[in-house]
Amino acid sequence: MLAKEDESRCYLYLNGRVIGHIADPDAYVSEIRAARRKGLISGETNIAFIKSLNVININTDRGRIRKPYIIVEHMKPKMTPEIVEKVKKRELDFNSLLRNGILEYLDAEEEENALVAFNEEDITDKTTHMEIDVASIFGFTVNTSPFPEHNNIARHAMLANFTKQAEGLYASNFNLRFDSRGYLLFYPQAPIVTTVAYDGANIKHHPSGQNFVVALSTYYGYNMADAIVVNKSAVDRGLGRSIFYKTYVDEERRYPGGQKDKFKIPQPTAEGYMGEHAYSKLGDDGIIEPEMKVVEGDALIGKVAPPRFLEESIGAGGLEEKMRDDSSVLKTGETGSVDSVIFTESTGATKIVKVRVRSLRIPEKGDKFASRHGQKGVIAMVVPQEDMPFTAEGIVPDLLLNPHSIPTRLTFGHLLEELAGKAGAVGGHIVDGTAFTEKGSARIEGYGKILEKYGFDKNGEETLYDGMTGKPFKAGIFTGVVYYNRLYHMVSNKIQVRSRGKVQILTHQPTEGKARQGALRFGEMERDALIGYGASLLLKERLLDQSDKAEVLICKECGDIGYYDRIKRVTICPLCGSNSFAEVEISYAFKILLDEIKSLHIMPEVRLNV
Repeated sequence: MLAKEDESRCYLYLNGRVIGHIADPDAYVSEIRAARRKGLISGETNIAFIKSLNVININTDRGRIRKPYIIVEHMKPKMTPEIVEKVKKRELDFNSLLRNGILEYLDAEEEENALVAFNEEDITDKTTHMEIDVASIFGFTVNTSPFPEHNNIARHAMLANFTKQAEGLYASNFNLRFDSRGYLLFYPQAPIVTTVAYDGANIKHHPSGQNFVVALSTYYGYNMADAIVVNKSAVDRGLGRSIFYKTYVDEERRYPGGQKDKFKIPQPTAEGYMGEHAYSKLGDDGIIEPEMKVVEGDALIGKVAPPRFLEESIGAGGLEEKMRDDSSVLKTGETGSVDSVIFTESTGATKIVKVRVRSLRIPEKGDKFASRHGQKGVIAMVVPQEDMPFTAEGIVPDLLLNPHSIPTRLTFGHLLEELAGKAGAVGGHIVDGTAFTEKGSARIEGYGKILEKYGFDKNGEETLYDGMTGKPFKAGIFTGVVYYNRLYHMVSNKIQVRSRGKVQILTHQPTEGKARQGALRFGEMERDALIGYGASLLLKERLLDQSDKAEVLICKECGDIGYYDRIKRVTICPLCGSNSFAEVEISYAFKILLDEIKSLHIMPEVRLNV
């Protein structure tokens, strides 16, 4: 416990350690800040006076996130128009602004002592700093999205995720790389609506989307909620088309007993031999040739390996060494062509083979798309162009988005981009959508004037005609251009259909996961849904008949599980010796539970209503 006189002292912490105490904390903090701005101490130093705790924290350690601000003194920002002109003429650079006390970096702790104004009009007598650019309150990812200030904040987190998942030109040397997975969009485009951050980082050299003509319209109930309807002719022309690369790698390993793996076509005598058809596409060296078409189950790299256990290594008579098949096989549900094959060596001089398989991915029902506003959706229908709505000029939208998905998500930036994209498309210029550059109403009026100049409605609405009937829709349909990303969540990578499959040895229940040819989990919540509907027979079928149904013998005398002696051809109860049994269907997992209870020296009794 501190004495009363110690509690009144203002302790000084340097990187978390107490180094003394200060009599006048406000004067001390002001002195340190003045020295930093004059360059007398390092600009990496940050100081904060936490009044509620009566402590001063000085931070000089590495790893702190810091942000630059314009210093404000006497209600005037130090970044004057004259200095701005000098920066534009390159007479001053960023570092010189820091050295001359015009800008300074604040860390998260010192920001607690700052009152930051967005712009010069917001400065008051208590203002300490001003933002260099108002858009800098957002991070880089959000700033690459146009009009982010018009979206709900939760959509910004979704935007960051969708940006990571978008297909595009992820590397210009993709044909030389052997990434484990790679997604490449055929015809990536730079967006019509960009931002300063997007242009500054030169992301247009690695684009990850395409400009879609979008109409906010329903389509006979096929695009309810987040579902989208896509123009089939646009897909045939290359809209959203991509390539999926997957690399298979194998190595000739060496083992302690002098044994090693070998790349070759396995002999029929090898353990685990998959049949002659599986190896039919391999070359003489056991490696598949480029441009061979492959389907699931085809061997890509033929390899034999020594047995897992030493006693199995010598075959009958001890003349030949027993080998097992350890080939790399194309996984379940995959298909494509072999794109490239390379041979290399590890640091231990063992041979490595890499096979890259490519497959075409054409947008289909269930594939996922998203705009730069977190407005995601999966394709519900791919409609022929002649059945899609069209304008008087014959423009057919690439994508139909349900208008109800906008107000519920508060993604009004999506609407602004649609209007701005249309203005940019008809005017033939790139539109700046950087946050806070203009007020929303002024922007909308500006885009409206451009559209009116080219004979369009200023609000972006158009009369669309139904492709099925040819009749015009009664209401104007909001139509424009939006930059959409195709995400790597595709039906062809996820679809699995199985009537019967493998089961686990322990529980007799189906295995889990697509890779193990397993089943889909039917969990407690799914069970509750069936109970709610009273579908008891379906519930029994899912959780018993199609899972781990086991027929067991229950002793009528003691309630223990009995067994059938195949030699004596009689049923026996291991507990009481009775031969009076009832055959009961139970879940095998329940039988395991009974066995585990028995292992705890507790005898469970199964009572029968017979």
